[in-house]
Amino acid sequence: MAASPAAARPVTVMAPELPPMMTAAGTGREASIIAETLAACGHEAQFKVVPFGRHWNDFRDGAKVDAVTTVPAGMEMPGARSAPYILYQNGASVLRSSGLTVKTLADLAGKRVITFTGAPDVLPGLRDAIPSFSDFRERADQMVHSNLLFAGRVDAVLADGLIFAEYNRQLQDKAKAGGGLPFDPGQPVQFTAIFPPTPYSMVFRDESLRGDFDRCLAELKGKGRIDAIDKAAVARYAATVGDQYLSER
Repeated sequence: MAASPAAARPVTVMAPELPPMMTAAGTGREASIIAETLAACGHEAQFKVVPFGRHWNDFRDGAKVDAVTTVPAGMEMPGARSAPYILYQNGASVLRSSGLTVKTLADLAGKRVITFTGAPDVLPGLRDAIPSFSDFRERADQMVHSNLLFAGRVDAVLADGLIFAEYNRQLQDKAKAGGGLPFDPGQPVQFTAIFPPTPYSMVFRDESLRGDFDRCLAELKGKGRIDAIDKAAVARYAATVGDQYLSER
């Protein structure tokens, strides 16, 4: 039997801080998609933003929230899983001055690589490729990725192109404000989408809320609204991601 529509109410959503997808203030590309989808069903999204990785753990541990965002396919999570609502475009980012061309993970053999926590469970082929790298690190704070790349301490960043571009923008703003960085964050970078897009779902504690979300997400997709949110987000970072971000959509 289909779940009856949930009564309109505030919906508390636990999300990881991943600008420009989700800022600490609960804004961004992902926040817009979720908030507008819930609003289309008469609900109001209230985001509880925590460090990346903690959102999954806190939800599993019974945090008093209605839903959790950014759950990859195959990850076990108690509750009702929604249809995928967002695609991330992970890829390899390198300094153009390195002369390194990355089309596959094999091109990073012997190189120093950094990525986000849990990436080997999300990025196809990465776990098998790790032994080929000269150094491999996982860091939840993705500002660290940009810092280490610009400082020449890693050769490649494996991460979503928009997230990488946003942290670069923050570093450039800091440098302009006299932040005294020990490296130049304005160095040209090259992002290449070497992975297929990664779909993420919501997980709701209440199955009827999941039903509402899926129904209204389909309606907004049909109207072109989700695509419009995505295109606006990508356009803002075109200088970094070029035509590589979700180019096959």
